[in-house]
Amino acid sequence: MLLSPDYPACSGREVEDEEDQSSVREEALKITLHILKNMNQSDLANTLQTKVISVYQQKLKRKLFEKFKRINEGMSLHGSSTLLSEIYTELYITEGGSGEVNNEHEVRQIETASRRPATQETPIKCNDLFKDKPIRRVLTKGVAGIGKTVSVQKFILDWAEGRASQDVAFIFPLPLRELNLMKEKKFSLMDLLHHFFPETKQLHLIDCDAYKTIFIFDGLDECRPPLDFQDHVSLSDVTESTSVDVLLTNLIKGNLLPSALLWITSRPAAANQIPPECVDQVTEVRGFSDPQKEEYFRQRISDQILANKIISHMKSSRSLYIMCHIPVFCWIAVTVLERMLGEAESGEIPKILTQMFTHFLIFQLKHKDRKYQGKTDTDPHQTRNIVVALGKLAFQQLEKGNLIFYEEDLKECDIDVKEVSVYSGWTRPSRVKMDTWTFFLRFLLGLSLESNQTLLQGLLTQTGSSSHSKEETVKYIKEKIRENPSPEKSINLFHCLNELNDHCLVQEVQTYLTRGDYRCLHGARLSPAQWSALVFVLLNSEEELYEFDLRKYDKSEECLLRLLPVVTASRKAVLSNCSITEEGCAALASSLRSNPSSHLRELNLNLNKPGDSGVKQLSALLEDPHCKLEKLDLSNCSIPEEGCAALASALRSNPSSHLRELNLTYNKPGDSGVKQLSALLEDPHCKLKKLDLSNCSITDEGFAALASSLRSNPSSHLRELNLNLNKPGDSGVKQLSALLEDPHCKLEKLQLYSCSITNEGCAALSSALRSNPSSHLRELNLNYNKPGDIGVNQLSALLEDPHCKLETLHIWTPHC
Repeated sequence: MLLSPDYPACSGREVEDEEDQSSVREEALKITLHILKNMNQSDLANTLQTKVISVYQQKLKRKLFEKFKRINEGMSLHGSSTLLSEIYTELYITEGGSGEVNNEHEVRQIETASRRPATQETPIKCNDLFKDKPIRRVLTKGVAGIGKTVSVQKFILDWAEGRASQDVAFIFPLPLRELNLMKEKKFSLMDLLHHFFPETKQLHLIDCDAYKTIFIFDGLDECRPPLDFQDHVSLSDVTESTSVDVLLTNLIKGNLLPSALLWITSRPAAANQIPPECVDQVTEVRGFSDPQKEEYFRQRISDQILANKIISHMKSSRSLYIMCHIPVFCWIAVTVLERMLGEAESGEIPKILTQMFTHFLIFQLKHKDRKYQGKTDTDPHQTRNIVVALGKLAFQQLEKGNLIFYEEDLKECDIDVKEVSVYSGWTRPSRVKMDTWTFFLRFLLGLSLESNQTLLQGLLTQTGSSSHSKEETVKYIKEKIRENPSPEKSINLFHCLNELNDHCLVQEVQTYLTRGDYRCLHGARLSPAQWSALVFVLLNSEEELYEFDLRKYDKSEECLLRLLPVVTASRKAVLSNCSITEEGCAALASSLRSNPSSHLRELNLNLNKPGDSGVKQLSALLEDPHCKLEKLDLSNCSIPEEGCAALASALRSNPSSHLRELNLTYNKPGDSGVKQLSALLEDPHCKLKKLDLSNCSITDEGFAALASSLRSNPSSHLRELNLNLNKPGDSGVKQLSALLEDPHCKLEKLQLYSCSITNEGCAALSSALRSNPSSHLRELNLNYNKPGDIGVNQLSALLEDPHCKLETLHIWTPHC
C-alpha cells in the first residue's frame, strides 16, 4: 500500500496556531513530493515520503499520548485520574501459552496461578512481543482484571513517548467494545482508521512492507459480532466497504494487509474464537508475582508506613493475598484498607473475600453519592435500587450458567445501561462480569455472618434474625466434606468454611505438618475429611509448590491417591521408592489427563512397581496432546520390552509432545525394546534431548539400531545419551563411532561407563572424533572399561588435537 498522490493545495488563510502551521507544512511537503515524482526524482521523492510519514506518525503519537497517559481506576472524580507512569507495575507475562480453553472459573484460575512457580514459563515483556521475531499475530490471554488493557496502554504510551518500539511506524489500537457499536454499519479498513484516527485522513494507503504497522484489538471477549473463519467473505481491498466482523476476520487471516502485525487480547473463554493456525504466538498475562504485589502497593500508596501496614495485613490472610495476583483486586484492597488502616474509618479489618468486597461496595456507594451530590436527578434511593437490580441480574444469569451478559440482559432487569455505567468499579456498559460454575456459595455464606449483615443493613430488604445459626451451617458443610471422599471436590467447601471463619479441620492437620519430622504422616490414620483438609492446606500454603516429594509425608500409594490434587498443582513430583503400583499410575495418569492446565512438568517414579498396565496408562498420558510433561524418570521399574514399546509408540503418535528427558535406567527392554525406542529417535518430530538407558542389557544389536536411527535423522534433538553398564562389544562401539563421525550428529554428551570397551573400541572413537572437526561432542565417559595403554594413549592424543572440541574425557580404570 502506498501514500495517496491526491494532495490538496495550501489554503491562503492566516495561520493562527501551531496545529495550523503543522497542517501547512504537511501540505507543502505533499505538494513537493507530488512534483518530484512527476520529475522522476525517485530518490528525493522517497526521502520526502519518509518525511511525510514522519509527520503523520508524530500526529498519531500526540493523539495516543494524550489518550493513554492517564489511567482511571474505578470511579475516579473528574480530573483525578492518575498518570500511568506513576503507578504502573510490570506484570508477569509468559510466552508460549497454549490456545486451549480452560474451563475453570476465572477466580479458580487466579488461585491456581498463584501456586504456579515463576520458573515454569518464559517471562516476556510487552515491548518485546514483536521485537526481532518473524511473527505476525500475537494472542494474549488473561482473566478479567488481570491487566491486559493496562498492558496495551503501557505499550502504546511507551511508543508514543519514544521509549520503546521505535522501529514501528504506526500503532492503531481498535477497542472491540467500541466496534460493537458499529455492528450494523459498513466500513472499509481505511474508513475505519479515519473514523478512529481523523488525523490520518490524508493517509489514504500505507505500505506495511516498508513501514512497520501494528493493529491492536483489545478485548476479543468484548466482540459481539461472530468471527467466522470458515465461511467468511474473502477481502483484500482496504478501500472496499463491508461489515466490521468481515474486516476483523480478513485482517486476522492475512487477506487484508498481510504484512501488518496484530496484537489481540482476550479472556481465556473467548480465545478459541481464533483458530490456532491464525495465531503465531500465544502469551498469557499472569498478573502480579509476589514481589510485584508489594511494588504495586508501594507505588500506589504515597505513605510508606501505611503501605507496609497494608502489605502485612494482606500477607496475613492467604485467601486475600492469593487474590492480589489480579491487579484489580489490589486496587480494591487499597481502596478499602487505605481508609480503614489510615484511621479514616473504623471497624473490623477485612480478612476474607466477602468482607473485602462488602467494604468496597459500601465505599463505592458513598463515593457515588458524593460524586453526584447536588444533581437534581439524584434519588437518595436510586443507588440502593441499582444495587438490588444488579444482584437480581447476577442471580438470574447464575441460574442460566452465563459468565458474561449483555445490554439486553440488563434491560430485562429494568437496568438503565447509562445509569449503571457510573459503577465502573463493578460493571461495564456493554458486558458485565460476574462470579459463578461454586464462588456464589462462598460469598453467600460470608454474607450470612452477622458482622457483614451489620455493614450492609442499609441495603437489606429483610430485618430480623434467622434461627439458622452459623454453627449449624458449619456443621452441615463438615458433614458434606465427610461424605465426599474426593479432596478435589472438597476444596471449595473448605473455602466456604474459611468465609465462615471456621478453621478447626485445617488446624487439626496442621499439627502433623508442624512436627518437622521426615515422613510426617507415617503411621497417621487420617479420616477422609482430614485428608481433604490436608490437600486444602498444601494448596493454600505460602510456600511455592515447586516440588512435591511424597516421601516427606508417607511412602505409600494411599498417600499418593489422597494428595493427587497437590501433585497436579506442583511443577515436579518425586514419587520414588513409594510402592506405587499400576493402581497409582492409573490414578495419576487419569488425574493429569483430566486436568489440561496441570503444572506438572517433571515426574520421578523410579524404584516402583507399575507393571505393564501402569506403564501403558502412563503411555496413554504421553499420547495426550495436552500433556505437558517434560521429564519422566522410570528407572528401576522392571519395565520389559512391551512397556518400552508402549512408551515409544505413544511419543511417536504425539508430535506435539513436550517430553525432553526419558530415564529408563535399570529396566529390561533388551535389544528389541531398544529398537522400538530407536524408531522413535528416527522420527523428525521427536523432541527428546536426553535418553538414559543405563544397565538395560543392550548388546551390539541395540547399539547399531540407536546409531542408525540417529544417523538417519539429521534434525534429531538428542543431545545426551547414557548407555552405561551395557554390552556393546567392539562392534557396537564401532557403530557409535560411525555416528560420531557424521557431521550432522548433534550429540554433546555420551556415557559409556563400564561397557567392557577395549583398545579397539577406543581407537574407533578416537578416529571418528579426529575425522569430524565439526563434532558437537563435549563430554565422553569411558570409566571402568578396558582400553589398555594403547587405548589410553590414543584417547590422550585426541585431546591434544587442536580441532577436537571435546572438553571432558573420563578414562579412569582400576588398572590405570
